[in-house]
Amino acid sequence: MAETRDFLFEIGTEEMPSAPLMNAVKQLGPMIDGGLSEAGLAHGEVRVLSTPRRLVAIVADVATATDEVHEIRRGPAANIAFDAEGVPTKAAEGFARKFGLTAAELSRREDTDGREYVFAEKSIPSQPATPLLTALCEKTIAGLQWPNYRSQRWGSTHETFVRPIRWICALLGSDVVPVHYADVRSGNTTHGHRVLGPGEHVVSEPAVFEQVLEEAGVLCEERRRAVIAEGIARIEEERGGARVDTPKKVLDEVVNLCEWPTVLVGSFDEEFLKVPHEIICESMLSNQRYFPIYDAAGELTREFVVVGNGKPENAEVIIDGNERVVRARLYDAKFFYDEDLKVPLEEFRSRLEQVGFQEKLGNVLQKSARIEELAGEIARAAGCDSIVSADAIRAAHLCKADLVSSAVIEFTSQQGVMGGYYALAAGEHEAVAHAIRDHYRPRFAGDDLPEGIEGCIVAVADKLDTIAGMFAIGEPPTGSKDPFALRRSAIGVLNILRDRLRCGYVELVHAALRAYAAQGLEFDEDEVAGAICAFIKGRMEQIARDEGISPDTVSAVSQGSVVAPADYLALAHALEDARKHDPEAFENLATAYARASHLADASLGTDVSEELLGDAERDLLSATDATNRAVGEALSSKDFTGLIAALASLREPIDRFFDDVLVMDEDEALRANRLRLLNRFATVFDGVANIGELARKK
Repeated sequence: MAETRDFLFEIGTEEMPSAPLMNAVKQLGPMIDGGLSEAGLAHGEVRVLSTPRRLVAIVADVATATDEVHEIRRGPAANIAFDAEGVPTKAAEGFARKFGLTAAELSRREDTDGREYVFAEKSIPSQPATPLLTALCEKTIAGLQWPNYRSQRWGSTHETFVRPIRWICALLGSDVVPVHYADVRSGNTTHGHRVLGPGEHVVSEPAVFEQVLEEAGVLCEERRRAVIAEGIARIEEERGGARVDTPKKVLDEVVNLCEWPTVLVGSFDEEFLKVPHEIICESMLSNQRYFPIYDAAGELTREFVVVGNGKPENAEVIIDGNERVVRARLYDAKFFYDEDLKVPLEEFRSRLEQVGFQEKLGNVLQKSARIEELAGEIARAAGCDSIVSADAIRAAHLCKADLVSSAVIEFTSQQGVMGGYYALAAGEHEAVAHAIRDHYRPRFAGDDLPEGIEGCIVAVADKLDTIAGMFAIGEPPTGSKDPFALRRSAIGVLNILRDRLRCGYVELVHAALRAYAAQGLEFDEDEVAGAICAFIKGRMEQIARDEGISPDTVSAVSQGSVVAPADYLALAHALEDARKHDPEAFENLATAYARASHLADASLGTDVSEELLGDAERDLLSATDATNRAVGEALSSKDFTGLIAALASLREPIDRFFDDVLVMDEDEALRANRLRLLNRFATVFDGVANIGELARKK
């Protein structure tokens, strides 16, 4: 067993952008781990560290040499490997080739079973680790990928990296591993913080690397994140329950913008609090990476958190500089907002004619008109009163107007939000403004639904319009290609219809398509509507599976006629619960239904001659008719638990029927009458679910 030492590999660079740095961190560990294993070097845990100016891998217990290997493999029998003249056959040549040998290098000897075989023997001597590590490091530097970022060249060579490499520190124990990339050669030194610990710092061995960095003013990623979190927690506590807004994406970037974080608090002028807090916060977060502070009541304050990367004793200078920067940015945001308030929403809306929606589907003004028309249809389907309907239609009329406002052009993520503010300023009903604000929701998985019914109506209209248009021009999502996020839109529609509007989607799909037809788009409405409904139903089936409903239950319900999202999912849950409560009874009912539907002959109809019935047949007829009435009442009242219980009551009479009655009797009249009875039995389940699916387990 070879001696082991810790291994350090550090790539030092000019400051790397946060996104590619995080991507490289994900790559580095597997590349080093896999490379060591491929080289035959035993090793322990691989740790990856990073700062804006370095990528580091530290590996515990790396063997100083590979193990010597002596490998013996038995091949085919000698009489198969060589012919009568002793010439190697293809079997021998193929076996030898697998081990990098020739057939002549194979040995022949008798094995334990008394037969003679050919053997491949190969000895691989031990190799020192250093040259293997050199090759691995150079391969790793060249192999790191930088998607969406252009790599750079420096000096006089052609090698590239995301930012120019300035130093490489590579150590196996205390020995330098020679690594050469571009014009940089490895050594035993790292570089400290540009201000707090400038210049080179000697690393005697991997075990002291992090200590050397910290003494030179550099903390690695986990420590930086912890320092920032502690600083923010202290600020919140000092302000009596205040909350610092730290979106994960921005926080990750801030962590990767500094090497020695200092958490500070700045402030801006009171006048900026009169501007919608959404654009104030976005300006601070997206432009400057400052974190807004909200008070205990949830109101935006004048203060913000800034994470510095300089000497803590210079805090006042750092804060002053950042306050100057934020003041200029917020003046821009205030100017955009003030200028937008001078323009009527109807004027903004008219400018939508110049904004394209989709090449074949026209402009956003046309989309706005379709949404407005569709909103009325949705309000009617949801049974809304005249006031809610009118507000929803008005919100739909204005919902896209803010797309051409200065604030939204500058802060694109605030579309809808700014429209809500402008609507309130223009004197629109509060419900209208809130609907405009919320109509893009839900924007992603787990996002809130629109707050009011009016917003729900406009959100469904907007999403369904996009889905209908893309299907109408023959561009539905395919595989991973979904540029208009139709899958996400369909899930949003289903969640709103299920939880808030409580209506179906089939008629709404037709209404959305008719709006396109009225604008001159040509397509087959029934064919496209069928494709859209199948697409939406597929998303609904996925929601059901995600909620723990078994695939065969989902399949059974999908073959019924219940498609309104709230009803479909309630029925699926009721059926799943009933199966779990009494699985044997439901399995028997499903088997009997499958048998009945297999024997049934729809061409015979359902009119049964009672004078031809025996006791078991008469009981089944009576139970069938009673259950049919109960199912109808349960569907009308949306009592799906009662509906399932009614269906389950058929188990005993159908079991008795099959036990006592020969369906395919030689008497043609009896046979036909019994088949009509089975037809009648099967129709009870029509429109509910294909219960026979539940018999197809395993």
